[in-house]
Amino acid sequence: MANAVNALASALQQAVKADAALAGLLGADGMTDRTLRPQHFPALVLGTVEARDYSTGEAEGAEILLVLEAWSAKSRREAEELVAELRRVAKGLPQGLSGFRLVNFRHRRTVSRREVKAGLFVAEASFRAVVE
Repeated sequence: MANAVNALASALQQAVKADAALAGLLGADGMTDRTLRPQHFPALVLGTVEARDYSTGEAEGAEILLVLEAWSAKSRREAEELVAELRRVAKGLPQGLSGFRLVNFRHRRTVSRREVKAGLFVAEASFRAVVE
């Protein structure tokens, strides 16, 4: 299942880099799976990922629950707008993912908050993907 997660993360990263508007907001780093030092904002970071066996009698599969964190030093609105752009871009994810087939990719919810100690805003967008 780890390979399915990596294939999905790679497809998301490529989709973000390929979109001029979103790539323009994020800069050269695009979407990362770690916090960079020094971090540039706004930033899009792959957060928590949970993969579950979703095999049927006919095909092996995985259900992937993932959180993408949109960080902003400016405002909650900027973080939420970054999630909106991400959702737009994610609608065009290819079905073929490096040895896997993306059955569906859906937004589940977004929660935003202010990180007081860091002086930043974050919007956490939860997604569910099913791959075979």
